[in-house]
Amino acid sequence: MAYFSENNDRIERGGKIVADIFCAAIILVFAVAFFGMLGGLLAFIILEGTLLAVDYVVPHQDDVSGAVIR
Repeated sequence: MAYFSENNDRIERGGKIVADIFCAAIILVFAVAFFGMLGGLLAFIILEGTLLAVDYVVPHQDDVSGAVIR
């Protein structure tokens, strides 16, 4: 599944990357604050992996599929 959709322009793509980096940094800061350095890093890796997996399986507007989810 593509990270960017076909109708995104250069500014939207850059904004998406900046927003993802900012959100990841905030999540890392909170994870380290709550769980310490090692636990925070582990929690960050687990949470980011889960978020990326959910983003991968959720259908996007550009996906062409003949199947209907009911």
